[in-house]
This record gives sequence, C-alpha cells and structure tokens, in this order.
Amino acid sequence: MPGIGRLVYFERWIDPLAQTLLSEGPAAEMQRVSRDDPGDVVEAAFLDAHWYQLTSTRGEVPEAFRVDARLLGRAPNLLAVSTHGAGFDTVDLEACTRAGVLAVNQSGGNLEAVAEHTLGLMLMLSKRAIEADRHMRRERGWVRGDFTGHDLTGKTLGLVGLGNVGRRVATLARLAFSMRMLAHDPYVADDVFAEHGVERVPLAELLGEADFVSIHCPRTPETEGMLGAAELACMKPTAFVLNTARGGMLDEYALADALAAGRLAGAGIDVWDVEPPPLDHPLLGRDNVIATPHIAGVTAEARERMAVYAVDQWRHIWRGERPARLLNPEAWPAYLKRRTAILREARADD
Repeated sequence: MPGIGRLVYFERWIDPLAQTLLSEGPAAEMQRVSRDDPGDVVEAAFLDAHWYQLTSTRGEVPEAFRVDARLLGRAPNLLAVSTHGAGFDTVDLEACTRAGVLAVNQSGGNLEAVAEHTLGLMLMLSKRAIEADRHMRRERGWVRGDFTGHDLTGKTLGLVGLGNVGRRVATLARLAFSMRMLAHDPYVADDVFAEHGVERVPLAELLGEADFVSIHCPRTPETEGMLGAAELACMKPTAFVLNTARGGMLDEYALADALAAGRLAGAGIDVWDVEPPPLDHPLLGRDNVIATPHIAGVTAEARERMAVYAVDQWRHIWRGERPARLLNPEAWPAYLKRRTAILREARADD
C-alpha cells in the first residue's frame, strides 16, 4: 500500500495464514526482526517502523522487543502495535498512550479454545482423572475408591473476570452442568452479568463460596498478585483454583503451600510467572495439580482466527479507520495528529 509505511513483525505471525492474506491485497512493507539479529539491524528496523506486530506472551519476547518507553524512544515513527492474542503483557499501554501510539489485541479469537480448556481442567480435577492416571502408570496397591471424585453438576463456579472468556465459560458451565455462577469484575455492567446468568459478588465472597475459582482477567498493575496467601485462605478446603489467563496474578508458591497443608483440593494451572516453570517448581511435584504449558488458547482454529483478526485490524488501521479491538482509545486524537505528519513524510520518501 503506497505511502503507508513499514510493518515490523517479531519472528513470526501466529499462523502462516496471516502472510497469505496480506499477500492478497495492498499492505505495508514488511520486515521481520528476530532475537538473533545484530543489534544495529534491530535498531535500524525500529527507527523506520510505522507499525509493529508481536506475540502476546511475555516469556517469548526479550525485553529489547517489548513495547515500552525505551522501545518507543527508539521508534519515533511508530504509530500502532498489535499483539497476536488477547493478552498484552508485552505492551506498556500507558507508555503507548503517552506517545500517541495505538495498541490493539485479538481479543475473542481464542475464547472457545481457552473456555474449553478451562472446562477440561475442571472435569479432570473433579474426577481426579490425571491423578488416577499417574498412579495407574507408576504403581500398584491402590483401589478405585482411592480416587473418588465429585460431580460438577450443581457446584458453584467463581469467575475472576467476566470478559469474553469468562462469559463463555459461564455459558458452557451453566448449560452443561447447571452450575451456580459467581463473578467479580468491577469493569463489567450489571446487564452483562444478568444476560449470562451470573451473580455479581465481591472477591472475598466469591472466594469463600466457590467450588472452583477460575481467573479470566488481564494481567495489569491492578491485578498482579491479587490472589495471594490471604486470599487463598478464604477458600474452602474442597475448592480448586484454575488459571488460564496470565501468570503473575496468582501467587504460585502460596498456592503450593495451601495444597501441601490440605487447605485446598487442587489446581489447574496453564500460565506461569516464569514460562516454562523450573522443573523443581513445587506445583509440578503435586498429583492434585494439572500443569499445562500455556496452551489453553493454542488450537489450530484459534490461531487461524487470530491471524484473520490481526490482518483485518491492520487493514482498518492502514485505511485510517478505528480498529475494533483498540486497547487505549484515549490515544486516538494524538495518534491521528501524528499519523498525518508521519505518513506524509513516508509518502514523500516513496
């Protein structure tokens, strides 16, 4: 697309479909950057970049490639950044807003995958399926009754966050298992709670009443460390904790202590403070913990959908239109002013 500038992307698109779609119509000039590139090559790429595509997962992006004040200082012409998934751990929204840079994600693209993974963890934990599998493979001397589980039907599910994924989990759990639904989310309107059959409750009440506590909110300064030892102590000893959102919001070591002391029944953890967690991590040594390596949203269908979302948003942005999944709308006025001047210069260079 003449005069629209250069898009830098970090290492890969989430699915090859994105590059196929981009090749089928007008697009910005593309340049790949990699952690293996020499520093001067990376510096030159960001100096000339107008748009930037990177992954959502913090552990996969070295600090030099994350969107923060330092990178924005190295990229004076940068106008918008996009993350592959729903998460935006790799982007400092406040820094982007101060710089007049738009930030978008692909929220909703993997909601079915993450919701299904969450329900799968709930089923396996309540039926003690993974625990039984481990014992069956490594020893004899147990009896079937040692693995007596519980039904999901009629239990209470507490959702910390009622965004796209939280709502879908609520719908599936209510329809499949007639579960009572509680949620804590100060940013979601009452009519959304009512529409999805969810009761709005304070976090402390949710923790005290839920049989399953499942995290479905973004990692922000407000949510980091929000479930620590004190919060876990509010839960019933028969309850389970699930995290398919982001690491850093749940204190993993406090959770391990609670499980070791029998103050909780188990946990299903897909996202971690450090990914992958070290092999000696205390949660990995427990049979009542199901550990997966940040794969809740990793399905072929979800990745294709997020690639389509990303390309669609870039096309809207390049046409000067407001993107559908804008994370910092307050940056829009400053962005428009910068866009006019910066792209005028890009057209002159062409």
